[in-house]
Amino acid sequence: MLSEFDLIYQYFASHRTSQTGIALGVGDDCALIQPTAGQQLAVSSDMLVEGRHFFAGEDPQRLGHKCLAVNLSDLAAMGANPLGFTLAFSLPDASPEWLSAFSCGLLQLADRYQCQLIGGDTTKGPLNICITVFGEVPPGQALRRDGAQAGDDLWVSGTLGDARLALAAYLGELSLPADQHEQAASRMHLPEPRVALGMALRGIATAALDISDGLCGDLGHILKRSRLGARINCDALPAGPVLSRQSRALQHQFCLSGGDDYELCFTAPADRRAEVLQAAQLSQTPVTRIGSLTSDPGLVLTDAADNILELALTSFDHFRSP
Repeated sequence: MLSEFDLIYQYFASHRTSQTGIALGVGDDCALIQPTAGQQLAVSSDMLVEGRHFFAGEDPQRLGHKCLAVNLSDLAAMGANPLGFTLAFSLPDASPEWLSAFSCGLLQLADRYQCQLIGGDTTKGPLNICITVFGEVPPGQALRRDGAQAGDDLWVSGTLGDARLALAAYLGELSLPADQHEQAASRMHLPEPRVALGMALRGIATAALDISDGLCGDLGHILKRSRLGARINCDALPAGPVLSRQSRALQHQFCLSGGDDYELCFTAPADRRAEVLQAAQLSQTPVTRIGSLTSDPGLVLTDAADNILELALTSFDHFRSP
């Protein structure tokens, strides 16, 4: 049986990237972070709990990818460049097969984004994974939630809803052909953080966040912090390739309140549309303009003909019963 320290050193302690900013990583009581001169640190934590955020028995390699991806998505939403992360988790058993696959998924993604594992903790207990990620961003250029202005365009990156569609199939709420379910499930299990787009939007976007609990619910945070309202053209929502084969009603529902998309929702002045599209091109990330911000509070949903839609939507709540 592996001891705690054997586990750390065998599967995690050797991880290094070429990223500057990490003066000391795994092996001491604290890591040492040296951000670039004149930069601010951006810090975010996320916890994933078995049975709440992922199914029991989840593939460990996919889980390793996802638990870091959701944290990198937070950095992306701030326009921050990743530096490093800590990993704290409890495990029912120190299975070498599980740890090998989990660390592979985790560290492969870390290498892609030059984000070094710099510390953490592990203990025995129910499967629970907590990552704290560190990045850097120039002062005054972080994409906060409180900077949106009335008249701004409202944008989203990528596509929405396929992760929720896959979950619906897993839960037996609907049925999908096996190949379509597998395609949709890849969005649920292997989200892609939009780090390059977030950095490219610095100085262009006025506010941003990542979509984890559903577009409407998450957008509400920008509206509250910026003291604004919004108008969304639901027919402009970029449904995922599998969801787009479903009914328009289901597309609206899962795009607006599905969750687990980890795309960016952001605002930008209408006269800077060309710059937004250039940022999307530079980061190789598609974006879609879905509406605008209004001085009147509240969220108004319309169709392409500007008819108001009355839709009953609920976003994910960590304290609501499943």
